[in-house]
Amino acid sequence: MHNAHSTDSEPVQSLTYDLADEAATLALGKKMAATLHAGMTIYLFGNLGAGKTTLTRGILHGLGYHHVVKSPTYNLVEIYKISRLYFYHFDFYRFNDYLEWEEAGFREYFNSDSICVVEWPEKAGDLLPKADLQLFFSILETGRNIEIQAGTETGTQCLIQLKNQKTV
Repeated sequence: MHNAHSTDSEPVQSLTYDLADEAATLALGKKMAATLHAGMTIYLFGNLGAGKTTLTRGILHGLGYHHVVKSPTYNLVEIYKISRLYFYHFDFYRFNDYLEWEEAGFREYFNSDSICVVEWPEKAGDLLPKADLQLFFSILETGRNIEIQAGTETGTQCLIQLKNQKTV
């Protein structure tokens, strides 16, 4: 895993990682898990097959969930209960109209007792809460690139913690 930006003297607004393979993507997810807490919203942007669900699997494993992690493409949401935390993994790829989010009743899932990870958040228009973190996935000739941007002060604190962790 390679972190392209970060010097100790600059405020952390984004971090970039070049990930060689699936194992590196899972490792980044596990590393991220240590910085997350209830009440957070995370957006994942990237093409099909870019590694969004793989990273989410790594986050869940890092939070202590060791069962199968499925892509929520057909169910729209997969729900995981980890101790007292609810973890919601959304995939809005199949939405044709952003109002489908409202009609599905997902608003209540975004609360102080949960972490919400959203693939294809743009399909819900401006109905979603502001993201603490936004992750942008790019497929490279070999591996993936992920840029993580903070959208809130909570997100900035996560990036600082992530930056200060020892390399996996």
